[in-house]
Amino acid sequence: MPCAKISLIISTYESPAALEKVLQGVAGQTRQPHEILIADDGSGPPTRALLERWQPRLALRHVWHEDAGFRKTIILNKAVAAATGDYVVLLDGDCVPHCEFIRDHLALSEKNFWVQGRRCFVEEKFVAEFSIERTRIWVWCLRGRISGLAKALRLPVAIVRRNHDQRGIIGCNMGFWRDDLVAVNGFDEDYTGWGIGEDSDLGTRLYHLGRARKFVYGRAIVYHLNHPQLPKAHVPASQQRLAETIASGKTRCERGLLQYL
Repeated sequence: MPCAKISLIISTYESPAALEKVLQGVAGQTRQPHEILIADDGSGPPTRALLERWQPRLALRHVWHEDAGFRKTIILNKAVAAATGDYVVLLDGDCVPHCEFIRDHLALSEKNFWVQGRRCFVEEKFVAEFSIERTRIWVWCLRGRISGLAKALRLPVAIVRRNHDQRGIIGCNMGFWRDDLVAVNGFDEDYTGWGIGEDSDLGTRLYHLGRARKFVYGRAIVYHLNHPQLPKAHVPASQQRLAETIASGKTRCERGLLQYL
């Protein structure tokens, strides 16, 4: 097993109920990460109170900046800059990790590769009932409360595809060598808006750097707590920016991680 020190970075914004379920999942890991950083895009007092309550148990580091609109790329870069591990695992604050999540990412870590884990989906009307400690995943899948069966179950053997594809790049479950993130200047902070482009842009620049992806099923599993979608007026501009990155072959963005190092 690799000897990487994992810095787990959990991104969040004004979702303390979901974040608490995520922290319960982190607390139940069979192997704890080297450190846990909360990349907080400007949440208010309820989130801060939640983290203070969990602090004695998980020794959390709260990386926060004021709320000035969607600035997830910025707060993630700040958290990566603050990380002291040599391997970074990204987890969204609405994605509850399987108890073997950290151990799986550690086993999957390999030089010259980055890791893309998958996610299944807890249907929105059942989110409040979901508990990583009590929910029987098989039963919930069979009852339609969790969708994405192929991504919900930990398999006896991991299914890993090594590729340079665009399909399936999602920021809620990724693993990188920190040196590789520094080499590509982290997230491109010129992306604005939720959920489109910034993760794929990072993955693309890593491809250009010569870092293939390990696309994984059956390991490093997370359970996404479904919620109403946010507006996506920014999507066309983000897609155009991503297309330019793909075509350019560039490895570094102009405004990214290095300004915080």
